Amino acid sequence: MKRYIALAALAAAAAGPAFGQDVEEVVDAVAEIVFPDEVSRDGVFILNTLLFLIGGFLVMWMAAGFTMLEAGLVRTKNVAMQCTKNIALFSIATIAYYVVGFMIMYPGDAWIIDGWLGAPGFAVLEAVGVDPADVYDIEYASIGSDFFFQLMFCATTASIVSGTLAERIKLWPFLTFTLVLTALIYPIQASWSWGEGFLYELGFLDFAGSTIVHSVGGWAALAGAIILGPRLGKYAADGSVKPIPGSNLPLATLGTFILWLGWFGFNGGSQLAMGTVGDVADVSRIFANTNTAAAGGAVTALILTQLLYGKVDLTMVLNGALAGLVSITAEPLEPGLGAATLIGAVGGAIVVFAVPFLDKLKIDDVVGAIPVHLFAGVWGTLAVLLTNSEATVSAQVLSILIVGVFVFVVSLVVWLILNATMGIRVSEEEETEGLDSAELGLEAYPEFGKGSQFA
Repeated sequence: MKRYIALAALAAAAAGPAFGQDVEEVVDAVAEIVFPDEVSRDGVFILNTLLFLIGGFLVMWMAAGFTMLEAGLVRTKNVAMQCTKNIALFSIATIAYYVVGFMIMYPGDAWIIDGWLGAPGFAVLEAVGVDPADVYDIEYASIGSDFFFQLMFCATTASIVSGTLAERIKLWPFLTFTLVLTALIYPIQASWSWGEGFLYELGFLDFAGSTIVHSVGGWAALAGAIILGPRLGKYAADGSVKPIPGSNLPLATLGTFILWLGWFGFNGGSQLAMGTVGDVADVSRIFANTNTAAAGGAVTALILTQLLYGKVDLTMVLNGALAGLVSITAEPLEPGLGAATLIGAVGGAIVVFAVPFLDKLKIDDVVGAIPVHLFAGVWGTLAVLLTNSEATVSAQVLSILIVGVFVFVVSLVVWLILNATMGIRVSEEEETEGLDSAELGLEAYPEFGKGSQFA
């Protein structure tokens, strides 16, 4: 292709001193100008920044996915509350991560406690129209794109908590916890690995956050669910479980597909580079593995629910797909398509068995976020050992335990403080009435009316 494009330059070459040169040399020289073997420094910077921005807005779209999934899996009388919580938590996470979280997570040399705690501070972007010379020595993409991309992961962690605690938690205590989670808890533990802290030095591998993002949201949700307790009527005195169907399964299905789409930004953007042929090929490989892992999780849940219950459970299939996505997130690059499918399939199986297990413990998880994000997140982090030769058992297991203990204990303490000071649960009367009316004074579907069969 180079040769044909360069032929147009031969006429000019023939008229000058270069006419006596070998035609092949002229063609190759001109072609090298048109299609250089390497992208320029400017080009690498631009392409890397573009990857961060595209990946970031795909992950931001996952906020819509979580909202639709939760709105579909709660009862009609609580839909507006879930919508309110999700747009509020995303906004709070944005400000908290700017004010303190980003600099704690990526302290550079500004560690207060070496490898354990970074110095808090405001995120600062490049100057308007920055000179390339001012950024090349320290950055391979713009700070603004990096901040935007990493913020989306932080907000995702808070979204995980929202679904588990739905239908009985007060709005403001939940948002207060979101502030602590996104400003401190998430950035501190993420700095230990992605901020090149002590878990990074240990050799912990978590490509896009099966543990760092997903299990963290799961641990925080588990602590909150224990303190909050189950919904009214969920568990009978004899230990039986009363199913509480969601209001809108088409909406929940839409939310799952939105999350599935957003995950390509989540995992693909975590390549963190798009300036070479190898980087772009790796991003495409990550996309393919991410997709097939989700399919493996969905199909596994589809088959298992048919075998165990005699009928397919759509909610399990949706969560099976999400569990497959969480499972591949720790290492979406190294596996082949077959291995990625199997890793996702195990995630789907985990969901099918973990949901009734939590019910036996009387831990009420409205949307199944703990099985999907915590249990499958742990599995995905361990599965790195199967495909990445650089991973070690000690680093993976120890890091899972350290992050889990830290997040669960700190979250438990925060929930206990909030419960003692603000009270985190609505009254029985308000829960029965529905949080839309009791907490917000409005209804998501006012045409149904109070006392409707859809409530």
